[in-house]
Amino acid sequence: MLNEIQTAAPILLSGLSITFKVLFFAVLGGLLLGTVLALMRLSGKAILAVPAKLYVNYFRSVPLLLVLLWFYFAVPMMYTMATGNYLTVDAKFMSCTIAFIMFEAAYFAEIVRAGIQSIGKGQINAAKALGMTYSQTMRLIILPQAFRKMLPLVLQQSIILFQDTTLVFAVGLVDLFRAAYVRGELMGLLEFYILSAGAVYFIISLIASKGVARLQKNLRV
Repeated sequence: MLNEIQTAAPILLSGLSITFKVLFFAVLGGLLLGTVLALMRLSGKAILAVPAKLYVNYFRSVPLLLVLLWFYFAVPMMYTMATGNYLTVDAKFMSCTIAFIMFEAAYFAEIVRAGIQSIGKGQINAAKALGMTYSQTMRLIILPQAFRKMLPLVLQQSIILFQDTTLVFAVGLVDLFRAAYVRGELMGLLEFYILSAGAVYFIISLIASKGVARLQKNLRV
């Protein structure tokens, strides 16, 4: 048993690294796109606010698994149509990452929007009185305070996203969960490896949740 686990360790660690890569790019890209969507919704201009609202409402109304399957088939096809070449990089990783970014952006947009709205309007009026533009006000005054307030929520959503990465199993991307499943089938120890993968997800999520709770306590004014 010990030798089998030692043999499987590199494969499981490789799967875990894929999980964290998808998580990192999804959080980074989703937060950037979500911030743009939040600013569009708060711009007061219908030409910007309406598309952003439709985007958020749409992606919050469809299952994540369905979005993953859409992009799994759509990304290689769109790449081929645009370039005339076949996608040579890991299409599974790219399609899953794009799907998570697009999906999570809808949730991050609402978190950012709530963070911005929590800042008093008096600060915006003061910035206008100083002659600052809208972009300067957001970049230098509002967003830094908003991100500080919403940081615990962003991290909490990231923990949920970490758990949701197991859905890449459906498109064959070898993350931690799929690596454990395939290895367990090959070695006849499926239950053991599935439980082990579950324990890893539980421990990481628990530690992260405790860290978020501590951070939220430290940031509380």
